[in-house]
Formats: sequence, structure tokens, C-alpha cells
Amino acid sequence: MAALTTARRVVIKVGSALLVDRSSGSLRQDWLLTLAEDVARLKAQGKDVILVSSGSIALGRGVLGLPSAELPLEQSQAAAAVGQIRLARAYEEVLAPHGITTAQVLVTLEDSENRRRYLNSRATLETLIGLGAVPIVNENDTIATDEIRYGDNDRLAAQVAVTVEADVLILLSDVDGFYSANPALDAGAKRFDRIDTITPEIEAMAGDGVSGLSKGGMITKLLAAKMATAAGCAMAITEGSVMSPVRALEEGAPSTWFTAQGDPQVARKRWIAAMKTRGVITIDEGAATALANGNSLLPAGVRHVEGDFGRGEPLAILGPDGRKLGQGLSRYTAEEARAIQGHRSAEIEDILGYAGRAALIHRDDMTL
Repeated sequence: MAALTTARRVVIKVGSALLVDRSSGSLRQDWLLTLAEDVARLKAQGKDVILVSSGSIALGRGVLGLPSAELPLEQSQAAAAVGQIRLARAYEEVLAPHGITTAQVLVTLEDSENRRRYLNSRATLETLIGLGAVPIVNENDTIATDEIRYGDNDRLAAQVAVTVEADVLILLSDVDGFYSANPALDAGAKRFDRIDTITPEIEAMAGDGVSGLSKGGMITKLLAAKMATAAGCAMAITEGSVMSPVRALEEGAPSTWFTAQGDPQVARKRWIAAMKTRGVITIDEGAATALANGNSLLPAGVRHVEGDFGRGEPLAILGPDGRKLGQGLSRYTAEEARAIQGHRSAEIEDILGYAGRAALIHRDDMTL
């Protein structure tokens, strides 16, 4: 609970079973209105909020008259195409009265695994958050294949939390926490209030989901917890079907909290530091001083570029004396970096033919 009180950035995952009434296939509008109030309250506290929301397939299947049973891939993609429009509009309509702008961001799990796509996703999300918007992230089910059959938004939510360096990830679920066994099948199952370490014994307790709409079971939630907590993000599992579910969590509703392992920014820096570099950039004295003062690396301060690397790949940063100062993720390819080295950021568009990013390596993607 303390993590939520002091959090700077919060990711909230919303499952299909919470958004869509199972019997009618329609949106639970009254519930969504109270979730919007939760988001507005968090924003008023100065927190950044990102929503990772399922529901496009569940909404679309109702509109298209498809059965509630497991759908073939093509029908799932068709349902997602119809449902995505309705899902985005639903969030827009409930958040707009609070003066909150929404943005739809469609991704797949591999967007977080490919470094170039990862940087693009991160830059988009950071820009939206910086402009005060609430991103509504969903898996791009209209084009996904394996993601629809085996993917889950628990893991996607964790990857989003890692990408934006969130302090807290809240999984609004159809159960009120992590249990020693499936509570739907075992009346003696015990709920854990707090888990500091995910041990093999804890992993063995995870069962499968019991909902007909949501795909994520406890196994996927544990995977999400391992990913999030390792990156310094605390995670909570709580019952999401109640009205104002985040407020309920704040007021002590039953839940399980997974303890963060350190600070998200520190964890990210460790991840970057552990990467094998694909190139080398030598910088001048002025740039070295700027980096020491916490600034990003601009092309003007680059003297030499070595290696063959792509966007998002790790580079070693050398000072004018050849000593390694640190490393970071490049926002340009090797060819582009060579073309703009020594030039002011304002000249990038004339050199490359498009308006690139001002920094060659942003300070958030760098460890010294």
C-alpha cells in the first residue's frame, strides 16, 4: 500500500471479464465510469497513469454475433478490429468529462523484445504522458497470431510497466489476490497479503484461470510479477469487479502485493550496463562534461563513431582520452550517427531528410 501512496507512475491492467458483461457481451458502463473516477483521482494527485486494457475481442464478438466459445484465429482478429474502435471510444467518453485526453496505443509482446521497437514504444508513451494524456494500451490483436492464442495482458502490462519505469502495477482481476490453491476449487486456499520473493514453492501454487472471457491465470500473473518486481516496480493483484476498484485497493480491499526489488530507474540502468555493446562512440570534452551533469548525448559532441549497429542497440561511450565513460542505447543507426556526428540537432533534418530526435543517446537510455 505504501508503494501506491508514494508512486510517481502507475500502470493499471483491466481484464476482459471486468469490462464486458459475460451474458450480454456489452460494456459494463457503470463500472467503467467509476474506474475513470479512480484514474482522475490519481492524476489529481500528480501521478502518471497508463491503462493496459483487454476487451477488444470480447466487445467485437458481441457486435458481430460470434459465440462466446473459443474463436478461430481469423474470427478473433475480426472481432478485435471491430472491438478496438468501441474500446477506445468507451475510454474516451468516460475520461473526457474529467478533462483527461486518451490515446490508443496498440502493441505486441515482441515490441518490447526488439530494441528498435522498444525505443519507439517508449518514446511514444513518454511523450503522451508528458503531454498529460492517459495511454490506453492493448495488444494489437488484429494482426497478432500467437499473441491471441497464447498471449496475455498480464505480461504485456508488466512489460509496459518496465518500459515506462512505473513504480506500481495494479492487476485488476477476477480474484482478490494470489492464493495457495485455486479458491474456486479449494475452500481451504489461503490468500497471501504480501510476497517478497517468488520462490519455487510459490510458483507451484499457481493454477489456471477460471473465467470464460479472460485468458490470464495465476501463472501469467506470477510471470508478470517476476518481470515487474525485478525492474523495481511493485505489483498488486486485487478484485477488479467492484465499483471504484483502485479506491477500494487504497482503502484496504483484499489483495496481494509483490514487493519491488529496488528502484525502477536503477534497475533499468543495470539492464543497460549488462548489455554487450555493438559499437563505440567517442565524444569531446564538452559532451563529457554535459553527461556528467546529467544531460543527454547530442550529435554535436560526437567525434568518432565505430561499429555497425542499429537503432536501440547498446554503444560504449568513450571520453576524449579514450577512457570508457559508460554506455547507452543509440537512437540512430551507425550510418545515421556518422552522418550527424559533430552537427547541431537543428541540422539533423537537413542531413538525414527527416526530423530525427535531438539526442543521439538519451540520458534515460544511458548508464555512466
